[in-house]
Amino acid sequence: MRGTALASLYSPLYVTPTSSKENIRAPELSQTLEEQYNERPWTTRMAAPENKTVRDLNGKWVINKTLSDNPDPVLALQGIGWLTRKAAGLATVTQTVSTYTDDRGTSHIDISQSASGLKPSIEERAFDWQERATSNWLFGDVVGKSRYTTFKDLLAEPERESERAIGNGWIGKGKDGDKGRVQEDAEWLAQGWLPESSDGEVVESYVENAKVGWTGWQVWGFAEVETQGEKKRWHTRRFVVRKGEESVRVVLRYDWAGEA
Repeated sequence: MRGTALASLYSPLYVTPTSSKENIRAPELSQTLEEQYNERPWTTRMAAPENKTVRDLNGKWVINKTLSDNPDPVLALQGIGWLTRKAAGLATVTQTVSTYTDDRGTSHIDISQSASGLKPSIEERAFDWQERATSNWLFGDVVGKSRYTTFKDLLAEPERESERAIGNGWIGKGKDGDKGRVQEDAEWLAQGWLPESSDGEVVESYVENAKVGWTGWQVWGFAEVETQGEKKRWHTRRFVVRKGEESVRVVLRYDWAGEA
């Protein structure tokens, strides 16, 4: 997915198999692989180190299924089949993240992803809020964009782009009252963050599939999560996927698995 601003909702959940027979393993085998990964003594999975920020996510991250919402309703809304959803739900997904700035001063995040039972994938983002089109076997033709932003700007986004969005029928804005639902989505995306994210910078990505009729809107940052009676700082991504009047909201948390 070169040069796209695809929502990372894809990268942790929706890797692209070349064929269902070749790349999707039986649920029993995927579960065994996940158990083996979790039991490896050399594997360290933990809350986010203090030196990691949205400008420096370099390293390896693994979805923590215990602390995350079930992504299956999102996949179902996007029309993904049961077998693929089952395989994605059982897989242990590891992302190797690289952040850098190019010669023009544009920030980038590249993600190399591996998932037990599914084909590896590569995702590249440019943080200039410019729309880029790409084609994906699993999701078809999509257009997306990404940027570093603040919640002040994000909460103003539905108002600023309402006319263009209504004209294109995005996020269900083509009907009276739908604009209010989009504002509710924005307010939900802005909830539950540590001050470094709520008052500082976050990652924002937006993607749409005009043919199928769904959109994805997401924010990355850091949130405080209580585990085993102790509050810890966790890399967190909040997603809203909308198709017409239907929407699904999920929160994903990522374990820190060490430097790449």
